[in-house]
Amino acid sequence: MDLITLDFETYYDKEYSLSKLTTEEYVRDPRFEAIGIGVKVNNGPTEWASGTHTQLEKYFTEFDWSNAMVLAHNTLFDGAILSWRFGINPRVYTDTLCIARALHGVEVGGSLRALSERYCIGEKGLEVNDAIGKRRKDFTPAELDRYGDYCVNDVELTYKLFHIFLQKGFPKKELRLIDLTLRMFTDPVVDLDLPLLEEHLQRTRDSKDELLSRADVAKEDLMSNQKFAGLLEGLGVEPPLKISPATGKETFAFAKSDDGFTALAEHDNPKVQALVSARLGNKSTLEETRTQRFIDIAKRGKLPIPVRYYAAHTGRWGGDDKVNIQNLPSRGPNGKRLKYSIVAPEGHTMIDADSSQIEARVLAWLAGQDDLTEAFARGDDVYIAMASRIYNVPEDEITKEQRFVGKTTILGAGYGMGAVRFQDQLKAFGTSVSLDEARRIINIYREANWKISQFWRDAQRALQAMHNNENFALAPNVLQVDSANSGIKLPNQLLIRYDDLQAEPSERGVQFSYKTRRGRTKIYGGKVTENICQALARCIIGEQMLEVAKRYKVVLTVHDSIVCCVPEDEIDVATSYIETAMNRSPAWALGLPITCESGIGKSYGEAADNA
Repeated sequence: MDLITLDFETYYDKEYSLSKLTTEEYVRDPRFEAIGIGVKVNNGPTEWASGTHTQLEKYFTEFDWSNAMVLAHNTLFDGAILSWRFGINPRVYTDTLCIARALHGVEVGGSLRALSERYCIGEKGLEVNDAIGKRRKDFTPAELDRYGDYCVNDVELTYKLFHIFLQKGFPKKELRLIDLTLRMFTDPVVDLDLPLLEEHLQRTRDSKDELLSRADVAKEDLMSNQKFAGLLEGLGVEPPLKISPATGKETFAFAKSDDGFTALAEHDNPKVQALVSARLGNKSTLEETRTQRFIDIAKRGKLPIPVRYYAAHTGRWGGDDKVNIQNLPSRGPNGKRLKYSIVAPEGHTMIDADSSQIEARVLAWLAGQDDLTEAFARGDDVYIAMASRIYNVPEDEITKEQRFVGKTTILGAGYGMGAVRFQDQLKAFGTSVSLDEARRIINIYREANWKISQFWRDAQRALQAMHNNENFALAPNVLQVDSANSGIKLPNQLLIRYDDLQAEPSERGVQFSYKTRRGRTKIYGGKVTENICQALARCIIGEQMLEVAKRYKVVLTVHDSIVCCVPEDEIDVATSYIETAMNRSPAWALGLPITCESGIGKSYGEAADNA
């Protein structure tokens, strides 16, 4: 297979650029023009090719794309151009930007300039700044030559980086996952239901207008923190306050995540209720913005699904290109309309397979909490069993509300959560308990799952070993502290990184922190345990995705679920194949009981609801 390293140079101006538009908007826009491309085949010399669209099409016929791995830095962009503008779908995609995120973590710069400086392989040029507003016809021959030299240099830098990363032992499975992730965007297959979206947008706007009308205030007064505070004070309500995490100073607590503010939605005065509802409805314009973006995409073609490879500290995927498929709304009036707008093409259907309780299962297995692991393996309702312990009631007498508390305990208390936070979590879900009751429930969990509590302490020891530059096997054959690289090595050979780990004494003992873009972040055994379980769940989902993709198109992944598009006449066979793949434990996790729930539907929303 040939390695074809490439880099497109395209027209842009002050209004038409990737800083103003999404990648999907930019590449599909009528203003798009490929000025030229740098191409390097294997370790041969890099060529600069510039010409009309037709001339570039002819140039591309020189290459055997069916037997090529295409490499770029930010292949989401270059791959979309190849696919959407030139109809080229290579055998494999790869991307130095994606690889850099996985190797270095998401807290450091991954631009081609930053990486070139990091590895001292050369300097990225600045000629692109001189190309603003220039069509290909506007370049003089000398200017076009200089632009070509700039592009050739970028290709060479990308090629050098790729081989540095390979020499570092970047895992082959992860290369396959990068290809799979990029193809969700470059090879779109799902459609958008335009009439449904247009109806939803109108309903969303009507709802906002109604909220404004009920509150009897101007929108600009709602949107201004200072003016909104004055409106509350005019109704005899003291505006809630909080300490800003960014400035450390007192500020208004007007976010939908602020308990003091959302509590005003249940104020005795109906005017206060209307005011708060109007603020929440008009400040939170995300639903309207997303719906309009979906409508615009639907008018341009199929839905390319941008999923960022290695977006989180734990390696999980995330949203990208201003379309966060990972976080589409599910609650509230018409909350799932965007999910229902994503539909399979004619003759196909969607299957959504979701790993059940995967983090809780991983935690029990990893900590050696065998009784809980065996209960998962038997298919017991572990939430009812937990509730039975909490309330000292036979399992067959547990109420729905008690089971909910048991579920929240199993899913929430496994990472060292204290009584105060547990009380707040229950309250957020609509269940109120006293602090003493929350403390009692937490103690029952820890006594029943003492090996999990012990694992938190082992994770704390791992931090100490990392700080002392010592090796430590946190879980033999699964997790190993890699002090030299400030992290914990996972089964996929990548790291959960804790860069610049520091320790300082506190009232409760040594407090660790590590460096992030947002400043130093505290880290402790319970949080490390959470990071590990999420990272291992991601490793499992990754292996499952690769297995599923051998036969069926994976169109997206959301948290612990895999969504596929399959032919309608293969629904039963496909469901069986996908479920088998997602019920299989990886080789490094023998004894870990894994299962999934799947659902089928013409739309993503219908399939998710049926799972």
